[in-house]
Amino acid sequence: MQGLLEGKVIVVTGAGAGVGKGIAIEAARQGAKVIVNDLGVAIDGTGGNAGPAQQTADEIRAFGGTAAANTDSVAEWKSAQAIIQNALDLYGRIDGVVNNAGNLRDGIFHKMSEEDFDAVVRVHLKGCFNMSRAASPHFKTEETGAFVHMTSTSGLIGNFGQANYCAAKMGIVGLSKAIALDMERFNVRSNCIAPFAFTRMVESIPTTTPEGKARMEVNRRLEAEKIAPFTCALLTDAAKNVTGQIFGVRNNEIYLFSQPRPIRTAHCGTGWTVQGCLDVAIPMMQPSFYALDRSKDVFSWDPV
Repeated sequence: MQGLLEGKVIVVTGAGAGVGKGIAIEAARQGAKVIVNDLGVAIDGTGGNAGPAQQTADEIRAFGGTAAANTDSVAEWKSAQAIIQNALDLYGRIDGVVNNAGNLRDGIFHKMSEEDFDAVVRVHLKGCFNMSRAASPHFKTEETGAFVHMTSTSGLIGNFGQANYCAAKMGIVGLSKAIALDMERFNVRSNCIAPFAFTRMVESIPTTTPEGKARMEVNRRLEAEKIAPFTCALLTDAAKNVTGQIFGVRNNEIYLFSQPRPIRTAHCGTGWTVQGCLDVAIPMMQPSFYALDRSKDVFSWDPV
């Protein structure tokens, strides 16, 4: 039986471990030729070695799949171009890009350094742009192609001590929608997934309180490999009409997230004054205000 990605060439960034590794392996099992991109860096983006990318590629080849390791950086324009060119040189085409590479430099906002903010935005948001922009001309020529970008409920909902990460992950949502709109005429689609998975990035989150330790025990049940099936489904031709959406995957659960739309309106026929806004507009809308929720407040039930 042919796989659902038979004949396709897929690039997966951050595929040396965790969510990215699971996606790369599943894509190969579905028949895709895979470029396994990973710098082999530490959680904060420092260091680097070819081991993780090569190990994933070796595992794919061990079961008869086709894969090649790549250690170029998504954060730099030229090296992102080189990743896509690697796919073209080896396999002659490019059909899908999974933007999964990431780093973490957490810190409370009023203490966050410019370096830590820039480093996270550069990998997550700029990296998504670099990779997508590098692949887009080829998708346009072929009049087909799929992007899957990893966002996070840290951006969609909120989280403590992650201003850089939250900003980057919410920026990815806007970028994905813009790509979907601009590339629709070429049959190119772009979607986001917020993955819930226990990875080394999640493991690095401090757990100094009893609540935090209990939450970490729940997180340990989130299997990184379970993000792969839905990701690969979005890369198939059967999902050619799915674009501009935001999904979530948590073990055996798949979510479709809402997108910002007006929910209340206040009108003043004579025009608003500052005092009028305070006396009328804000009180009218206040019942519909959102609480300062974090991801754990919204996803308050255990994964299934």
